[in-house]
Amino acid sequence: MTDIHAQDLAARYVALWNEPDAELRRKAIRELWAEGGSHVLQPPQEIREIAARLGFGSTTLEAHGYDALEVRVTHAYEEFVAPGQFVFQPRDNAVRLHNVVTFSWEMVPAGGGEVAGGGLETLVLDENGHIATDYMFPAI
Repeated sequence: MTDIHAQDLAARYVALWNEPDAELRRKAIRELWAEGGSHVLQPPQEIREIAARLGFGSTTLEAHGYDALEVRVTHAYEEFVAPGQFVFQPRDNAVRLHNVVTFSWEMVPAGGGEVAGGGLETLVLDENGHIATDYMFPAI
């Protein structure tokens, strides 16, 4: 596996979610993820509770491949960052163990202020250092 610094990877990953230029987002996705890579999101508790009431046992949201990843990142950007309300930032706690990198991130008001949300990211890397699977655990 290539030499990867965990905090640098975390910074590039989080920067992607703040990127306003669609072409640069597309390029960053291809640089970060493996071709068949995936993003697996554990939804917030309220969504899991609604799903359970509707009879769904396991509740995860998943995006597989570059096109689906682009849709996922674009929707998050449009909902949280584009209106000018929030930005995402990595915490300074990224660590790597073999092919796994984990770190926390925060969503903060664009003009400064208290943390509005955040979560834990666990990235499983392939032999080339690209994200094979991205597990996101938001905490709101």
